[in-house]
Amino acid sequence: MEKGTTLGKLIVFSAPSGAGKSTIANRILAEVPNLYFSVSATTRKMRPGEQEGHEYFFLSKEEFEQKIAEKRFIEYEQFFGNYYGTLKDKTDERLEKGENLLFDLDVKGAVNLKKLYGEHAVLIFIKPPSLEALKERLLKRSSDSIAEIENRLERAAFELSFANQFDFEIVNDELETAIQSIKAFILKSIQQPSK
Repeated sequence: MEKGTTLGKLIVFSAPSGAGKSTIANRILAEVPNLYFSVSATTRKMRPGEQEGHEYFFLSKEEFEQKIAEKRFIEYEQFFGNYYGTLKDKTDERLEKGENLLFDLDVKGAVNLKKLYGEHAVLIFIKPPSLEALKERLLKRSSDSIAEIENRLERAAFELSFANQFDFEIVNDELETAIQSIKAFILKSIQQPSK
């Protein structure tokens, strides 16, 4: 990256599935200027209502593994039988333009991104009020089987163990309060100049 340019910030959201991350992210993106969603690549199937290049870049397993071999990812992870990853060239290009990017990453990906980008990366962990509340939210969502929900709850316990490595943690038990707290933290982080 070039010296002397004002680089953007990489704002990273991590949360167990069902903690409200997507709802919060959509509001934050609508309300914070110069903040854009970083679209990840994945091998999981497209869900109803999703669009190529909007929620994800949907790749075949072979395409994804080719990009891994070419070292084109900042981070990638495999869970629930699918790959998820962030393309390095797209991220660097936008960061150098001074844009701020919002990432939706799993906990390992978030920590890896912080290692690579240091002070340019700001990590935010969104917690559910409890694992029981999380289970209720996942059941209401009706997009996963009982077996998938059990897998997500096991994964949630693992993800919660990483929360102390994040710059900001918040419990999403009252959505509007969580949104306003996260928004204030992001605005303060964006205003701090990167060296």
